[in-house]
Amino acid sequence: MKQQFHIEGMTCATCQVTVQLAVAQLPGVTNVHVNLITHAMLVETSTAVKPQTIIQEVKEAGYGAVIKDDGNPEQFKRLQKITRSMMKKRLWVSFIFLVPLMYVSMGIMLNFPLPDVLRTTLGNLTVQWGLSLPIIIFNYRYFSVGMKRLFKLDPNMDTLVAIGTGAAIAYGFYITLVSLYGLWIDDAMLMMSWMNQLYLESAGTILALVTLGKYLEEISKQKTLSALEKLMDLRPKQAWKKTSDGLVLTEVALLQVDDVVLVKPGEMIPVDGEIIHGDTMVNQAAITGESLPVSKHVGDQVIGATMNQFGVIEVKITAIGDDTTIAKIINLVEEAALTKAPLAKLADQISRVFVPIVMVIAITAFVTWILLGQSVSFALQIMISILVISCPCALGLATPVTMMVGTGKGAELGMLVKSAEAMEKLNQITTIVMDKTGTLTQGKPIVVEILNASNLSEPTIRQLAGSLEQGSEHPLAKAIVEAMGKVDILPVTDFVYVPGMGVRGKINGQTYRLGKVAEITSEIQKRLVVGKTVITLSGPEGILAHFVIADALKPTSRQTMLLLKKMGKRLVMLTGDMKPVADFIASDLGLDEVISDVLPHEKDGYIIKFQERGEKVIMIGDGINDAPALMRADVGMAIGAGTDIAIEAADIVLLQSDLLQVVASLQLARDVVRNMKMNLFWSFIYNLVAIPVAAGLLFPIFGWLLNPMIAAAAMALSSVSVVLNALRLRNFKPNIVK
Repeated sequence: MKQQFHIEGMTCATCQVTVQLAVAQLPGVTNVHVNLITHAMLVETSTAVKPQTIIQEVKEAGYGAVIKDDGNPEQFKRLQKITRSMMKKRLWVSFIFLVPLMYVSMGIMLNFPLPDVLRTTLGNLTVQWGLSLPIIIFNYRYFSVGMKRLFKLDPNMDTLVAIGTGAAIAYGFYITLVSLYGLWIDDAMLMMSWMNQLYLESAGTILALVTLGKYLEEISKQKTLSALEKLMDLRPKQAWKKTSDGLVLTEVALLQVDDVVLVKPGEMIPVDGEIIHGDTMVNQAAITGESLPVSKHVGDQVIGATMNQFGVIEVKITAIGDDTTIAKIINLVEEAALTKAPLAKLADQISRVFVPIVMVIAITAFVTWILLGQSVSFALQIMISILVISCPCALGLATPVTMMVGTGKGAELGMLVKSAEAMEKLNQITTIVMDKTGTLTQGKPIVVEILNASNLSEPTIRQLAGSLEQGSEHPLAKAIVEAMGKVDILPVTDFVYVPGMGVRGKINGQTYRLGKVAEITSEIQKRLVVGKTVITLSGPEGILAHFVIADALKPTSRQTMLLLKKMGKRLVMLTGDMKPVADFIASDLGLDEVISDVLPHEKDGYIIKFQERGEKVIMIGDGINDAPALMRADVGMAIGAGTDIAIEAADIVLLQSDLLQVVASLQLARDVVRNMKMNLFWSFIYNLVAIPVAAGLLFPIFGWLLNPMIAAAAMALSSVSVVLNALRLRNFKPNIVK
């Protein structure tokens, strides 16, 4: 059982891990995934666990939780908008009061024009505290959440900000008392203590800059969610439902299976269904990534949220709500964002111990500088800088933000990645194992060649064959009718179907037969030996033509194999088909190995053999018999036109039946993993360099000391830079020339 929630109050990777661990220890919970970007949590349970129990546990951990409403696609956007609105309000208040605070605090030292009252101890202290308190109050959550996490011995980034700014405020309060005491006893030296050591402007600046960084980070993260929001926006809200009283404009949410809706040209098809009247062209680019519209006729399936371009059609609904294709895609993208790649799990482990280590370093540095003879003010500046510049946020965002952009981009291109782990494994693949039928080939018989054996013209031959097979339901008959194209059908009398032999009938009073070959010539033998089927058309004059039928290669199979070879992948065909057929296709495509005559239950055994040799394996298939191998492989990849079972078993689903998407997915995985590693590298480097500098390592050599306000700005920029780097993946384009 799966339940999804929206988590409120998370600010860094430590928050994410805290929520995850808190919920994971509940009885009955088997797995928990928390996403820092979407603030979503997916909880998997083996027994019935009440949502309120989970929500209460999240609250105990110091955060909020709201049940995700699957029936309300706008909930996600509304919650995101509320988060941004609250942060924007805090940001405005912070800077509205920070600007005059900076002017007043620096005014005397820099000789700014100031009223006389602000040059007095009482006046200046009163104004500075009056301007600082709104900033502190509006950013109280850093203190409430941060200190709560500290008391629970599970500090996070809020804790660092709370201790850093809290120390500055506490020291400022102490200096205020000293200055007021000097005013009371008329001691000029004590009276002016506030001039250089009040630190209120530093505390205000830190809070404002951290909030600015969080707001910019939220805006940047919002861009990573654009693919998900686009998918949500695709869902039509209303549809024209056919009723006994005529057409009624109805909310899509109220439609039921077997209802009939009318879709006009230029309108979105509201839900998945079957065309029962009309012909059209449907633009499926938003769902499958196909660049060209697809022809649709009576009996064809259509996908909700695709565009009806030309004809008026009537569609009988076959799926609603979460069963529709668009809903499944959205759920796959959301769940992929919630899962973690091995790199992300490493970052989580580091984030877990990062904050306590930083606190120890800050306290150690404070004590060390005091022992070295520096003033409390000097040591306090060092401690505040260390606490503020240390950034677990950049580390926590390094992998999930990249994965969110990457999986979103994949969805735009018609490639659905079910987990972050699959994306990372995809980049390590050495061997690509493929089924034949429906994967390398089109999966249905088609006429690949017509051998004319008479003086009749090809149009005449097509007309005779098409007329004879028009009434047959046999798969080979359908292949012939489809290949004959639009011909004028001639009347057929005395029609007879003989199982295993073919059909015969009279056209214009003469008997014609279409079926099994009577005489196998050398030309026909060449085709039969590679698994092709030959059907013979004969008439009163004897044999008229031979129709060569085969399961032909997909148009892009050859190009895909060439590109995969260039990428250094080993290519293997694993099929249940006969050896001659498999060998011929493998030779045609230049595959490295072919394994034929394999029973369905044997396929996963071959995958195990490859893995035991140290190979990292993708299995690509589309049939029920491929499901065990798809699950056994390091990465299972299902062709989207395949069966539901194959799609369910796979880690990655290609919505198009175009093998070039395999190349595109490998290229996307390469860029995603490269981006994740880059983000992690710079996050580590940032902290490795920033913390020693903040600790005053350069002070004895160059006399350089980091100002806490600059430290706050650096911390904010580090998180934003990680998100901006991940956003570069939005420009990804497969390097494929069709």
